Amino acid sequence: MQEKIQQNRGVESREHPHEGQPVLRRGPSVANARLVVILVHGRGDSAAGILGLSDAFTLPDVAWVAPQAAGNTWYPYSFLAPMEQNEPGITSGLRVIHDLLAAFAADGMPPERVVLMGFSQGACLAQEYAARNAQRYYAIVGLSGGLIGPPRTPRDYEGSFDETPVFLGCSDIDPHIPLERVNESATVFRQMGASVDERIYPRMGHTVNDDEIAAVQALLTRPA
Repeated sequence: MQEKIQQNRGVESREHPHEGQPVLRRGPSVANARLVVILVHGRGDSAAGILGLSDAFTLPDVAWVAPQAAGNTWYPYSFLAPMEQNEPGITSGLRVIHDLLAAFAADGMPPERVVLMGFSQGACLAQEYAARNAQRYYAIVGLSGGLIGPPRTPRDYEGSFDETPVFLGCSDIDPHIPLERVNESATVFRQMGASVDERIYPRMGHTVNDDEIAAVQALLTRPA
């Protein structure tokens, strides 16, 4: 059953446009869950839409939490555009993830039992958050996405992932996500101490396939 756990207050600030947007949840409460998965939706999608992805998994002890972006997009331009063109959307979206993690920690759910997972624009935002806030997570899952910023963006992130499993899946001809950026993101995560499983699917397009679902299912059912 889908449950709204944060109501839209109907007010968006210029500095934090995603503040007060709904957050939807499925599965057990955070207090009773083995893991929490933060699902970050893509451009033009919604929290309800990405939450439907949880139906593909058999994980009754996992809480699924999906925040909603204002206007159904986290930032207005391509993730390859100059950072300033996509502000304040990027910073606001990162703050949404940060606030969720803080709320989970207050409920006794530490980052090492939290999964950051997104598709498309949501995968980009989730990966960028993880890179800027490196620590041990249960897992990071990027489905058709990569780190944010134009080519030659400095990747001088600090911290270590301490062997956090990272799954990155994407097509080699994705019209939105260049293969080079997926490869770059995988390299950055490896250099920061993550255990990376990068899978490139020939001529798949911009979608999620059965192999990715199976890989994530295995990742989320592994012993901690």
